[in-house]
Amino acid sequence: KYSGMLVILILSGPKYFQRRQTIRNTWLSGLPTEVLWYFALGTKDLSPEEIETLEYENSNSGDVLLLKNVNDSYGKLTFKISESFKWVDKNINYKYLLKADDDTYARVDNILSELKKRENMEPLYWGFFDGRAKVKTAGLWAESQWHLCDTYLPHARGGGYVLSSELVTYISRNSKLLQLYNSEDVSVGAWLGPLKITRVHDSRFDTEYKSRGCNNKYIITHKQDIQAMKEKHKNLKTIGKLCKKEIQTRPSYEYNWNVPPSQCCQRTDISVP
Repeated sequence: KYSGMLVILILSGPKYFQRRQTIRNTWLSGLPTEVLWYFALGTKDLSPEEIETLEYENSNSGDVLLLKNVNDSYGKLTFKISESFKWVDKNINYKYLLKADDDTYARVDNILSELKKRENMEPLYWGFFDGRAKVKTAGLWAESQWHLCDTYLPHARGGGYVLSSELVTYISRNSKLLQLYNSEDVSVGAWLGPLKITRVHDSRFDTEYKSRGCNNKYIITHKQDIQAMKEKHKNLKTIGKLCKKEIQTRPSYEYNWNVPPSQCCQRTDISVP
């Protein structure tokens, strides 16, 4: 088995080579050997020529995880994350896993330094949590199998979150019994719902369905195109900051764990990044 302190699992699509290459050249560059990373791709519905192209990419990079039993589509994202967790659980020794998307920019150095401060603590589920999201009944993300309550269970938004290895193992070993909901992040939150773990809401995770802007405190930023990734990386190299100018395009919040989930997340304090 490979060994590392942190495994980064980045969900990508077969046609997004330029995104993967940009990530390799920006926030994955210069990482210590204790960090491993993989781009997870489903190949079940691909032509032999498309698979050959991805295998060639992997022969050069060594970081492409080809999931032969996964159709790479929105409707199969949850199955894809489950299968990816199973592969990681089987093949790697590690302490933490960072799940990201191929339009995510991450400050791995900051994440790694904070994880190293944790010793002998409860399993960790770390991200930007939501507990009051209404269950979708129509459209791409409609959940026909959700019968638990009228909102989704508290979950870290899918642009990026961190799990202790024990939690990935739990999901992997119980995958046959777990309901696959359409939304991957909703599914992970539901699967981990009853477990005795430490949930950490962190407003430095800008991981919702659209970015809240640019803040130098952010350690993960979602919904970044190739140019934005290059610009953030250049800023860190030249001025030591993520943003030349901080902007907030929508309010953030601190999660209130002392009230019912439907009241958890009030976007009222403009000082929260």
